[in-house]
Amino acid sequence: MRLLSFLRHALLLLGLGATVSLSHAACESGLAERMHAKLYPKQPLDERLAACKVWPAFPGRSIVVLPMPRETTDKGAKVFDLALLLIQRPDNGNTDRDTVIGRIFLPEALDEDATTAIQEIRVDTSRYVLSSDTRAFGLRVRYRGNSPTSGPQASETVRLYVQRGNKLQQVLQEVELDHDNGGWDATCTGHFEKLRTMLSVARTTSNGFADLQLSRTLVQSRAQEQEDQGCVEKALPAKFSTVTLRHDGERYKVPKSLQQAP
Repeated sequence: MRLLSFLRHALLLLGLGATVSLSHAACESGLAERMHAKLYPKQPLDERLAACKVWPAFPGRSIVVLPMPRETTDKGAKVFDLALLLIQRPDNGNTDRDTVIGRIFLPEALDEDATTAIQEIRVDTSRYVLSSDTRAFGLRVRYRGNSPTSGPQASETVRLYVQRGNKLQQVLQEVELDHDNGGWDATCTGHFEKLRTMLSVARTTSNGFADLQLSRTLVQSRAQEQEDQGCVEKALPAKFSTVTLRHDGERYKVPKSLQQAP
């Protein structure tokens, strides 16, 4: 029973990152590599994690994410600088005329260690209309871990960016939306937790920008050895909560309980 429970939860962990993303489709044309060679030729590019996506709200525009690893002295650790680019592409397909109309460089924006790795970076072009003239896009990062003490883990985070002239500005810091984690001992006793969050734009506003709403569902289960019944797993009642994030004039304020550890 314990093995079946572990396998089922492991499949759920895989499910968090199993969806094939279309964010890499535009990179197949070499867009990320060309932008990297043009703008950051002295830094290595992690082509596996590079992401590109057409922004449907704006004809001819694409968003490119360039993850560039940096050397670190910590064994098993890796740090990434990120460059986010907003590119206007010509109608005739002439790649020589691709123009960067907005960008931001984020030093040491992402990191990996011995127990947690970055599985995927995706561009999110959902309808994040923050004001009459401001529309954001998201940067989603999926992490995968396998800690000896807490068992298999998976999580997904999001950040939001807007264009300000020829620059991109982060308006929402990294917030965890989803996670799956669990752990079991050598016999049966263990726990599992699944969080799912829907990020949406609210109808209310603060300082001229729409509020953001996080609708969260947390499901927990416990497993315990019981006499004559073997390893029994019990799902606890789901917990539902809603968090509203308000703009303070520069960015959205995030409660400390939702902030990612640096």
